[in-house]
Amino acid sequence: MMFTQIYSLQSAEEALACIEARADRIGVLTEEPGGPYPCGVTTEECRKIFAAVKDRAVKVLISTKKSEEEAIEEAADLLPDVLHLCAEFRGSPEFRRKLKERVPSVKLMEAIGVCDESSIEDAIVRSEYADILLLDTIADDVPGIGAAGKVHDWSIDRRIVEAVNIPVVLAGGLGPDNVLEAIETVHPSGVDSLTKTSIKENGKLVRKDIDAVRAFCALAHSVKD
Repeated sequence: MMFTQIYSLQSAEEALACIEARADRIGVLTEEPGGPYPCGVTTEECRKIFAAVKDRAVKVLISTKKSEEEAIEEAADLLPDVLHLCAEFRGSPEFRRKLKERVPSVKLMEAIGVCDESSIEDAIVRSEYADILLLDTIADDVPGIGAAGKVHDWSIDRRIVEAVNIPVVLAGGLGPDNVLEAIETVHPSGVDSLTKTSIKENGKLVRKDIDAVRAFCALAHSVKD
């Protein structure tokens, strides 16, 4: 069954509304106030969101930490179901071993910035230790991988899906307008949306568009295996 992943939630109420709209996974990005990432929240707010969600959905922590120690410490503190590395720090087999020692239940998701065919080899290498891969677009104005609001070359994504043996989530400019075409082209395990399921004011993503989330999830869930 195709699963849906909705980023980035900024309150418990918003997270629960997205789950009601049939989001299977919710993602929360933590950073200090005024940071460079869209929709970041404090550690304490993330804790409130995860506490409200409980087991209603898979809880994804979008880590912006810069070191192995910081990323593991944050995961141990907030206890997500999935730790998503998409910023300056990338994992390794040793990192995964240390993470599992500290938080045995957490799964590691590595983001692949899809640029060209070199991304295929990058995905294969990281699939040897990650539990999940997320394929996303790189933005010039946002650090790390993702939050670009733009699609990339889905033919490369399809080749990655065919080359690895772990679940692959497709991200990058997906919304109700193109999610079915993306699924038909790539055949991922899940689909992710941030920009096209968010409301933008004064150039900033301020909150989720629950109607768009509902439409996105309904379309994705309509796809049969």
